[in-house]
Amino acid sequence: MLIFCSKLTLLLYKHERFFDRHNDEKSGAAPGSALAMKILHVESGTHFYGGARQVAYIVNGLSALGTENILVCPAGADIALAVAGNAQVCEIPMRGDADIAMTWQIARIIRQHCPDIVHLHSRRGADIWGGIAARVAHVPCILSRRVDNTEKPAVVALKYRLYDHIIAISEEIRRVLLREGVPADKLTCVRSAVDATPYLQDVDHHLMRKTFSLPENGITIGMVAQLIPRKGHRYLIDAVDTLYKDFPDIRVICFGQGPLLSELKQLVAQKKLDRIIQFAGFRADLPQWMGGLDILAHPADKEGLGVSLLQAAAAAVPVIATKAGGLPEAVLDGVTGILTDAGDTDALTEALRTLIQDGHKRQSLGQAGRQRIMAEFSVEAMVKGNLAVYQKTLRESQT
Repeated sequence: MLIFCSKLTLLLYKHERFFDRHNDEKSGAAPGSALAMKILHVESGTHFYGGARQVAYIVNGLSALGTENILVCPAGADIALAVAGNAQVCEIPMRGDADIAMTWQIARIIRQHCPDIVHLHSRRGADIWGGIAARVAHVPCILSRRVDNTEKPAVVALKYRLYDHIIAISEEIRRVLLREGVPADKLTCVRSAVDATPYLQDVDHHLMRKTFSLPENGITIGMVAQLIPRKGHRYLIDAVDTLYKDFPDIRVICFGQGPLLSELKQLVAQKKLDRIIQFAGFRADLPQWMGGLDILAHPADKEGLGVSLLQAAAAAVPVIATKAGGLPEAVLDGVTGILTDAGDTDALTEALRTLIQDGHKRQSLGQAGRQRIMAEFSVEAMVKGNLAVYQKTLRESQT
């Protein structure tokens, strides 16, 4: 794939006149200012999960500052509605890493709109093909890196040449990229954010008990994550299998959807936990319920930062997570929640037991989490952080 991408890049350079940006059409405003800037965003996610939600925050926030935005996304993607009025949406087929046609599709949109910056927000082909399209069009290109997994040296050596700058959404992701050889001057950490406002509302506990069939005085544990292996649902199921014998009124609500749904339901049935654990699917009304949880669990093996943890903290819900990836940046151990080693089901079980038994500790951790979110993870700070990277990248491209 990498050799093919390199050959494709050379081929496209030979025909680079096709990608004339028509710079004479640009306005006379000062390059690099927010009002002069036009950003083309590429997001390949169909559903409005954490990553797509972050892109919507950025696009809407930039629009409020006067920046013109174009969003490239799959046909029917949920994010299109979320940025309506703040971006011109261009829907194209996006079929993943093997979809070479994505290169020409994105290149055509670049030629049509003449952006100052191309910002690639996701993987699944958008990173490689979007990077090639921007490179041959001679438009500065920025990649947001949202995951902490390592890549092969050959991949790093070729792939990251496509980008003028990389935004890591956590310091841990930035450290991973540094270890892999990406130059420090091409890296900036701009943490993901959460709009705390929807999570500050009071919860109708009677309605929540009725909606999710919860007992009157039970402890409700939530997990908000895609149903995919690295999120660690199995660890939570195993922990609850131990705990419910001592705490028969505990309940678990798993919010999210994904390919493991049938497998996880089967595991729950095998352990006879159907009465204890339920799968609520993806909920657009999550803010209405988040504050009604007593604990949020997130026993992931890998995680870039964990937006659902920030949402829970905004709702004053204590979090139990692992020390994987950027999670220690989202949760301060002993201050806003409890961190355990990834894959350590026994430690997860004991952390849950501690918070189930100690209501005062749950309250103190939750309040500390809310205060931290309000101070350190605002949408405004994230938008300004991205804007600063755009401005820096444009300055450097003009020297």
